[in-house]
Amino acid sequence: MQFIESVFGRLRRHPKRIVFPEGENPRAIAAGRHFYELGLGVPILLGRRAVVEEVARREKIPFDHLGVINPEQSADLPDFCRFLETLDRYKKLGFSDARELLLNPNYYAAMMVQYGRADGVVGGVDSPTSALLRPLLRVVKPSGPHHLVSSCLVADTGRPDIGHHGVLVMADCGVVPEPDVEQLATIALQAAHLCRQLTGETPRVAMLSFSTKGSAVTPGTEKVAAAAALARQQAQARHLAIEIDGELEADAALLPGAARNKSVAGTVAGRANVLVFPDLHSGHIGGKLTAILGHCAYGQILTGLTKPAADVSRADSPETIAAVAAIVGLQAIEMRRLQEMAEEEKKKS
Repeated sequence: MQFIESVFGRLRRHPKRIVFPEGENPRAIAAGRHFYELGLGVPILLGRRAVVEEVARREKIPFDHLGVINPEQSADLPDFCRFLETLDRYKKLGFSDARELLLNPNYYAAMMVQYGRADGVVGGVDSPTSALLRPLLRVVKPSGPHHLVSSCLVADTGRPDIGHHGVLVMADCGVVPEPDVEQLATIALQAAHLCRQLTGETPRVAMLSFSTKGSAVTPGTEKVAAAAALARQQAQARHLAIEIDGELEADAALLPGAARNKSVAGTVAGRANVLVFPDLHSGHIGGKLTAILGHCAYGQILTGLTKPAADVSRADSPETIAAVAAIVGLQAIEMRRLQEMAEEEKKKS
């Protein structure tokens, strides 16, 4: 819990506006209330006010200080329709069809973060990942040259001898089913960036496999080793302070004794704070097991977008959803800082 308390403390100094598309859901309402009570910023619930108030009363959730927006009645809706029509994908859509699309709360939430009406979005409370991800991919600008969106789970294991005082960033646990070498390298760099944002520590990235340094040779292990080499090359070319190694088994990545027994040396072996899974099968299973076995798990935090967003599990508690919203808020602070730095550099040039 020390990790998430530190996130709360940092966000309280710069509170943010987080939009919850499923604002009529009782867990979303409770999460928004918890977010407000922690002093983290303004929760914005999308939904019909009468329905949101009735659900809040039924669930005995205090309703004051919760923002509610009904997309159908919003003053921003006409502007959002015009914004949507400027995007290449929607130029021929027409105003009435654009309006119909934006009545979908996930599309409306994506427009809110893209055009500055909110600082971040947290969805997935009662819908699958694709329902949130598709609007974000179509509306929000991607970051980086590869235009790849992936996701991270942030696990607080409670074991100070693992990761960063017990904290691990795990990727990709929610988006890319069968990443190729280039995609896996990009996922590693995106996860490393999130690790630095959240912990301030040098990312030590382990590219995971069932093999350690050639103890088994298959097309899958060779893919992981190639992705580790490519990620290192890209990090060095961009002068990023990131340590990357692979392929490594999970014990060799996390436990110094196991790394020594397997004759693995280096700055990552036994000290990894970022774990990159070879595919979505292993990543999703690993993430679910982490949460089921009692560790605090926050995510999925979406990476590769210019605006912060997260897709939570339909099994997450309101407290966990609020904590994920806090991580999204912290990302918003960092993204704003980087934007201001880029604008300052542009003025100088």
